[in-house]
Amino acid sequence: MFDLSPAVQTAVLGFLFAASLVYILTPLVTRIAQRSGVVDTPTDERRMHLYATPLLGGLAIYFGVLIPSVVLVPVFDNAAKGIVIGGTVVTLVGLLDDLIDIAPLLKFLGQLVAIAVAVYFDLRVTRLSVPFTDVVYHLPEWLSILFTFVWVAAIINMVNFIDGLDGLAAGVCGISALTFSVVALSIDRTSMAVICAVLGGATFAFLRFNFHPASIFMGDAGSMLLGFVLGAISVQSLMKTAATVALVLPLLVLGVPFVDLFLIVFRRWRRRVPFYAAGQDHVHHDLVLMAGFSQRKSVLLLYGWCLLLNGLAIAMTQGSRPAIAVLGVGSAVATAYMARLLSHYRAAERDGGSPPGGGGPPPPAGGPGAEPLT
Repeated sequence: MFDLSPAVQTAVLGFLFAASLVYILTPLVTRIAQRSGVVDTPTDERRMHLYATPLLGGLAIYFGVLIPSVVLVPVFDNAAKGIVIGGTVVTLVGLLDDLIDIAPLLKFLGQLVAIAVAVYFDLRVTRLSVPFTDVVYHLPEWLSILFTFVWVAAIINMVNFIDGLDGLAAGVCGISALTFSVVALSIDRTSMAVICAVLGGATFAFLRFNFHPASIFMGDAGSMLLGFVLGAISVQSLMKTAATVALVLPLLVLGVPFVDLFLIVFRRWRRRVPFYAAGQDHVHHDLVLMAGFSQRKSVLLLYGWCLLLNGLAIAMTQGSRPAIAVLGVGSAVATAYMARLLSHYRAAERDGGSPPGGGGPPPPAGGPGAEPLT
């Protein structure tokens, strides 16, 4: 038998508890969404699905995270309270957007209120370390609060941005949550480790219904909750430590969403378009519409990239040089491949020609074997 510490046992129990809840609740919220007409109908070209799809999956994720966290977190300290209460606020804001499609500014203000709740419970970045050195800067209170607002808001929105293919946001956030849990356990942040394990269980169970072809979407309620919890935990578990890689770790763990956010801001800045505007310039759009990959292949490719980056983050916390070398090379190769792939197809589009691979997936047919972009 494995001799697991009480903290690890609680984290595993939280994962299983959350997964079971979401597995039970998701079909229920699917029926509620269908009967109440809360569905995402593809009305513009950036949508990657063809049929009206229920939107209330975020509620199943929310309760799958809330209940196990309240029941199992061993010490419900201020950080845990800030995550639960702030997560409730951001979920309500996202749910409101799913129901009546609120203005982007109003949605952003709701995100700031949720972050303010976390900051009220003293969940903020108090110091930053220079990567791979022993230099640590202690932030003044005003800068600490400002940095926390910017950091968590960025993560909320970049998770919201990658929620464009079936299973992409859930899978990437699930991988990241489990990585944060492992790292938190290694530095004795038990409460954060349990919440991360709970989040991982909730997202992986949701994939049963959200992987292509999805029968339900998490909506803004789900994606904003995932982003908020990951952002808050990255602040509380990693960036408050004096580790020489404290700032590098969340950038690796959330590397795929960070790259997507950077490309969106850069591309839209060049086109003089607001970065929050809707568009087809995300990484997942490049893979499906430019490279011609299927939704499943695109998502699995991004999963693989995410796994390598997260594996490297874990290896760095453990100080395993062989693992760091192997995973570092693997991550570098994967990142270079993705960069070459994305730049290649975007360059073909800018030149006015049809990108290699046909310029996107073939339109779904109605016959057997058709794979609609749902």
